[in-house]
Amino acid sequence: MPNFRAAVIGAGYLGRFHAQKYASLPQVELVGVVDPDPKAGEAVARETGCQAYANYRELLGKVDAVSVVTPTPLHHRVSMDFLESGAHVLVEKPITSTVEEARELVAAASRFGRILQVGHLERFNPAILAVESLLDRPRFVESNRLAPFKPRGTDVSVVLDLMIHDIDLIQNIVGSSVSSIDAVGASVFTDEIDIANARIRFENGCVADATASRISMKSERKLRVFQADAYLSIDLQQKVLTHVRKGSGAMQAGVPQVEINEQSFDPGDALRDEIVSFLECIETGRRPVVSGEDGLRALETATKIGELLGAGALAS
Repeated sequence: MPNFRAAVIGAGYLGRFHAQKYASLPQVELVGVVDPDPKAGEAVARETGCQAYANYRELLGKVDAVSVVTPTPLHHRVSMDFLESGAHVLVEKPITSTVEEARELVAAASRFGRILQVGHLERFNPAILAVESLLDRPRFVESNRLAPFKPRGTDVSVVLDLMIHDIDLIQNIVGSSVSSIDAVGASVFTDEIDIANARIRFENGCVADATASRISMKSERKLRVFQADAYLSIDLQQKVLTHVRKGSGAMQAGVPQVEINEQSFDPGDALRDEIVSFLECIETGRRPVVSGEDGLRALETATKIGELLGAGALAS
């Protein structure tokens, strides 16, 4: 018998995948998929063997777990309603539209004793999971997230659309509070910022340089971490981790030997892993891999970068 009654709110591109994963899990009964567009909701409901709903409020109090995969401006209201009704919530990134809304969700999850997990999917990337044991006081981090232009997601800046993935990864890797930020960017194809660069300085001395573009000719998702005697290169797209470190010998006088170890990982199914982890947190009460506090932290930094870009000048 299934342990969880679940629902997916939003039957768009990503919501469909969430519904597929829940429907494939033996411990889950997918009760329904919600979308104001009847055609979208019914199509996903037929595919996953559940019922379609036009209004999410019909499911309040009837499910244990819910994925909120709506447009970002709806994250706060929908997530809050489910938390108040007794459900645990996995909300897609960014957690909410504003920092204040995110703080309210985090407080509500704590008050009601519910799991609030945020869908920063890259945390479940096998290359990221493998790099955690190799980290040792990073000094400099560099990220590049480049994508060709697509209409989907252009209602927000590239910072909230793409860069926020790397902001979350970087802050988790560095493990220190932000001390200052510089940012530059430009609008090219849309009214929002389409390409941006941010330099983030942390209180422990580490510096991160993050670049995101949705107007590139190629697709690239790479993260590089530099620390004492080692360099870690993570290809998030190809799932490859390269560890370059100083060896014990010398290639020649004054030049240390360099050891290179490269690991390739099976693509896996990060979304399924994310949902399974969410359900395990509900069952055990442990803190999510990406907690509401993590989502809030990433949004605070992304919002600050957005404010600097809105000012139209380099600032700190």
